[in-house]
Amino acid sequence: MGQVVAAAVYHQGRKVADISLEEGRHWAAKPGHVVWIGLRDPDSSQLSCLQQQFNLHELAMEDAIARHTRPKLETFGDALFMVVYSPIRVDGRLEFVETQLFAGKGYVISARYGDSAPYSSVRQRCEARPVLLANGEDFVLYALLSFVIENYRPLLDGMFGELEEIDQTVHSRPLGPVDVERISSLRRDLLRLRRQIAPMAEICRELQQLEFPFIDKPMRPYFRDIAIHVSRLQEDLTGQREMADHAIEIGLLLESSRQSVVQRKFAAWAAILAFPTAVAGIYGMNFEHMPELTWQYGYFGILGVIGLGCCGLYANFKRMGWL
Repeated sequence: MGQVVAAAVYHQGRKVADISLEEGRHWAAKPGHVVWIGLRDPDSSQLSCLQQQFNLHELAMEDAIARHTRPKLETFGDALFMVVYSPIRVDGRLEFVETQLFAGKGYVISARYGDSAPYSSVRQRCEARPVLLANGEDFVLYALLSFVIENYRPLLDGMFGELEEIDQTVHSRPLGPVDVERISSLRRDLLRLRRQIAPMAEICRELQQLEFPFIDKPMRPYFRDIAIHVSRLQEDLTGQREMADHAIEIGLLLESSRQSVVQRKFAAWAAILAFPTAVAGIYGMNFEHMPELTWQYGYFGILGVIGLGCCGLYANFKRMGWL
């Protein structure tokens, strides 16, 4: 059984009374009155009751029951149906809580499915501003949409802090498997956030242009304000995706540079060791007539040549920065 979080009727920005779902039609029909209903995890019987009370379109009800559609705005005559999503973290995983909004002349209904931030704070803020709440359905709709968009900001700020930490880590030490998985997870979350935020820009544009009896022209700048916030979120998402890609790219470049340094060191030591190996190989061929074989100090002379050659090679590689 779903929960009726709040159901009230407002007139001139002031709360008139708390009502039941069955009283919605009666109050919504009164001039200047607005019914605002908030539900959590409503079941089919509650949705059916709302359909009967406010004559909600059957296609909107089908989408409401099916759920899990992309963010969208659909119009049915003088009424609209909207689906938006709020992001939350559950045990470190990014999840999205669906909210369905029904709005028409005399009513606004919100149905939340999940554990996102409750909309009670939205109602409290609206009731504290009766002058604006007196605008009616359009202001309530604006307040709900603005609250949904606000939920994205703390999440993006937290992800930005993680990316900055990763960026510092990349420059201080090689990326490990944990770091790579962390960057990959952040990139996936950013893509999922973009998928939910992008349609909101189109929704806000439509709300500014649609001709509805309950959306007054003076309220359109408010929806434009939401569109501006959505645009900023999209810019931040793009920037953070670039930061994630940049971290991976820098990590690969630094790792390649570290490997190059190690390879140069191996090559230098291999060249140094090759010199005595070559000399020893020559004198190990056991020919009868070879220089210095009968010289009393030949052994020590060859050791001196090997030592001088190795020292010369070491000094040269050191000067070149290979050692």
